[in-house]
Amino acid sequence: MHPSPQGHARSSAAQRADSPDVPRFMNVRETARYLRLNEKKVYTLASEGRLPATKATGKWLFPRELIDQWLIESSHGGVFTDRIAVVGSSDPLMRLAAEQVTAASGDRALVCYTGTGTRPGLWQLARRRADVCGIHWGPLDESHHRHAALLRHHPQHREWVLVRAFAREQGVLVQAGKERDAAAALRTPWRWVMRQDGSGSDRFLRDAIADEGIEVAELRSRSVYIALSEAEAAERVATGDADAAPGSRAAAATHGLGFIPLGWEAVDLVLSRGVYFRVLFRHLLDALLGPACQDRAAHLGGYDFRDCGKLIWAA
Repeated sequence: MHPSPQGHARSSAAQRADSPDVPRFMNVRETARYLRLNEKKVYTLASEGRLPATKATGKWLFPRELIDQWLIESSHGGVFTDRIAVVGSSDPLMRLAAEQVTAASGDRALVCYTGTGTRPGLWQLARRRADVCGIHWGPLDESHHRHAALLRHHPQHREWVLVRAFAREQGVLVQAGKERDAAAALRTPWRWVMRQDGSGSDRFLRDAIADEGIEVAELRSRSVYIALSEAEAAERVATGDADAAPGSRAAAATHGLGFIPLGWEAVDLVLSRGVYFRVLFRHLLDALLGPACQDRAAHLGGYDFRDCGKLIWAA
């Protein structure tokens, strides 16, 4: 949750914003006076990315308009209640669930979804540009401690919780008819589409080749393209630009590709406690378990929803 000044401080700040004595870009002392907080608290909030700020020549500057917006959002529990921005792991079911909730809400709410990859998504969440981040980082049986370790890289993890979305099958995407044994596939001199550093698919593939005694450099030497999403990687294989790419069974089925399984992973959702209790987030989980997503999951294959909605971790 955002630390929020008292209500009278918000109203006073709004009145002072109209004064010509309040600069458009404030320093730490001016911001502390504006928010009626001590300067140490302002430094802490800025350093943790919880207060809108930028550094110029080594000194913090705070845009007054964004500070005012931060105050308004803080009074709504940190986010507006009629919208959720979801980032992180790319997945066709997450996209479908977001569309389902938005469609059911009509003009009353909006769920936006952008597949950024796991680590880039966490940075967006830490900077409060997003409300929910989907992550996957290695095998299913190691997900609990791996995911928690990822979150602890961010000071904001103390206010985050981890909720299971689903487990899914991860592997290698190839042209239909070119499926083979996993060990043989990883040693075949294919042209690879690799994923960007910080993506869960790249992490899973690194673990798989390490188990086979293959160096990352060897696979990267055969890389012809770096894809920024699972869909983009699948499209490169489907159009013949490459022979193989890391990805989920669902991505293979979506693009009519063959699939070589490497194992299962957990896809978890990271969010603040305030978002966890919001009705719109509950609707997103309901959509994942609803008939449209479940029918699609059965058609694509490679999904397991037995722990969907389960609270996995909290600081």
